[in-house]
Amino acid sequence: MLPHQQIPSYLRQELSTVYEAREAANLTKLICCELMGQPVADYYLGKDITLSAKERFRIQTILDRLKQNEPIQYIIGEARFLGRNFRVTRDVLIPRPETEELTERMIAEISPDAHILDIGTGSGCMAITLAATFPEAQVCGWDISQDALFIAETNNRLLHTSVKFRLCDVMTYIPSPDEQYDVIVSNPPYVTMSERKEMEPHVLDWEPSVALFVPDKDPLRFYRRIGVLGMMMLPCGGKLYLEINRRYGREIVEMLHLTGYSNVLLQQDISHNDRFIIAEKR
Repeated sequence: MLPHQQIPSYLRQELSTVYEAREAANLTKLICCELMGQPVADYYLGKDITLSAKERFRIQTILDRLKQNEPIQYIIGEARFLGRNFRVTRDVLIPRPETEELTERMIAEISPDAHILDIGTGSGCMAITLAATFPEAQVCGWDISQDALFIAETNNRLLHTSVKFRLCDVMTYIPSPDEQYDVIVSNPPYVTMSERKEMEPHVLDWEPSVALFVPDKDPLRFYRRIGVLGMMMLPCGGKLYLEINRRYGREIVEMLHLTGYSNVLLQQDISHNDRFIIAEKR
C-alpha cells in the first residue's frame, strides 16, 4: 500500500530506481493527471492528490508493474496513435512514433478512395486511422495472429470504422488474379536476433516476439515477399509504403528495384534514421 506521503513525489522517487529521471517524471504525470484526474496546474504546483483506499491500491499496483519494466500502455490497456486511443495487450506491438510518421505521409499522398492493404496490422492502428481519415477508402488488414486480430477488431468497433481484417500468413499466401489494391503498407518484423542485446527490457520482455524479430541470415525475408505480392496485387502506378530497419535501407531499395519497382525512395524519420521506403509498381 502507498505510504502516507505526497503521492507525486513518492511515485517519482520509486520510478527513478528503474527509469531515467525524465521518464520517471513523465510516468508520474501520466498516473496523476490522466489516470487519477489531478489538474495539470496542481501537478506542476506540487500539490498532493487525495485518494480513496481503492485508488491508492490501484496506484501501488501500477507502480509495482512499472518497476517490472511492463510498458504503461499494457498496464492501462491503451495507446495513443495520431489522436486516437487504441486498445493494446501483449498480443500486439505498442504503436511507435515512426509508424505515426509513415501514416501521416500516406494521408498526405494517397487518394481518399484508395483500396488499401495493411500487412501485419497488429492493433490495427494504421488501417483504422486511414479508414477513419478516408471514409470512402476500402481498407483491409492482415495478420498471422488471431489474438492480434481480436484486438484490431475491437479497435475497429470502438472507433466506428469498417476495416476488413483477415487471418493471413503473408509468407505463404497466394492472391487470386482479381485481388487488387492501390496501396500496400507494412511495418513487418525487422529486428534481427543479434540486435536483441541492444533492446530495452520493456520491449524485449513484454512485446510479442513474432511481431519483432527476423533471422540474422535473412533480415529482408518479409520485404522480399511483400515486394513479390505487390507486383501481383498492385496496378501499374500502385505504391508500397514500408517501415524498415535503418540498417538495411539500401539493400531493400536495391531488392525492390530488382523486383520491378520504380521511383524507390528511401526516407528518414524525425530522428534522421533511414526508416521508410516508398516504391511504385512500373
